[in-house]
Amino acid sequence: MKIVNVIPHAISVPLQTPFYFSQGWVHARSSLIIEIQTDEGITGYGESLCHGLQSPHVAAAMIEHSLKPLLLGRSPFDVEVLWEEMYNLTRPYGQAGIAVNAISGVDIAIWDVIGRALNKPIHSLIGGAFRTEVTPYATGFYRTAVQSYPMASVDEAHTYLESGFEAFKLKIGFGVDEDIALIAAVRESVGPNVKILADANGAYDLATARKLVGETESLNIYLYEELLSPENLKGYKSLKSHSTPLIAAGEQVFGKMGFQPWLAERALDVIQPDLCSSGGITECKKIAALAQANHTQMIPHVWGSGVGIAASIQFIASLPSTPLSLNPTEPLLEFDQSSHPFRTDLIFDGIEMKNGKVQVPTKPGIGVEVNEEVIEKYKVN
Repeated sequence: MKIVNVIPHAISVPLQTPFYFSQGWVHARSSLIIEIQTDEGITGYGESLCHGLQSPHVAAAMIEHSLKPLLLGRSPFDVEVLWEEMYNLTRPYGQAGIAVNAISGVDIAIWDVIGRALNKPIHSLIGGAFRTEVTPYATGFYRTAVQSYPMASVDEAHTYLESGFEAFKLKIGFGVDEDIALIAAVRESVGPNVKILADANGAYDLATARKLVGETESLNIYLYEELLSPENLKGYKSLKSHSTPLIAAGEQVFGKMGFQPWLAERALDVIQPDLCSSGGITECKKIAALAQANHTQMIPHVWGSGVGIAASIQFIASLPSTPLSLNPTEPLLEFDQSSHPFRTDLIFDGIEMKNGKVQVPTKPGIGVEVNEEVIEKYKVN
């Protein structure tokens, strides 16, 4: 089997109601879906993550002009060889950022091809599944210009609880006093037993983050995500040493080389590589091995379309708990509930939550089918 075409599909749809978070306004939901075609008629799909302010055209250009020529005529079963060659090719102008972001989507598409060729889900090809279902937490709580806070966030929290979620992640980073008021209002409304996470998207310096964590200690936050910028390893290490809630980050760290110092320094309680940006299946399995060797939990970041969510579920299924035990702490699934015009339509609604759990798909490859009509409808390149 040989790869005969690599097509980066840039998709973008304007939001009817733009929303904002600590880094700015999101006016459209975008994604880069990578399609890999083979000479045996088997096609695979992957995704390169588009953060809220990221254009899909950048990674598309990286694939079209750098990665595609290397891949044509190659066997998808040489997936690890291809990963290392793609990384080595882009090393002089990559090593992180958009280069690894693009490689991630290609790698997922290659694994999708392999799974479909062998009629196996990806988790069966990377060691098996430690679990048949995963526990999701709802990501949302982005702000709009037409709502009043914190009450809109309190109402949103109850919407998730009514849908069956037992955990959700607040958006913070709007100023310490406002964040404290938000967390307090939501905690008071939902009671003491709901698991609350909070994500600042790198909005604070160490002193400000320490103040926020200290003044919300009684509110029982389970995990704080990206309180500091992704360059501030020493700051995270200091914050972790003084924090009762778990301290997490990593969606803006790339590959095993990027995560190595974070793990060696014990800078985080939880690392959060994004499968669609931090290296794909091939590299994230290696990051997971490093995390296990350094006794650090992994809860992957997930914010893509249905393609990225499906691939991430396959990956999460393969992660051992840290450590294995009779009643282990299982990795969670970040299950984005924010406004997204094509997230579920792209995979024919192939993933859903029932009774507070998301089943691990057992169909070949990423476990879902991709709706090509949705790609064509929203394609912008």
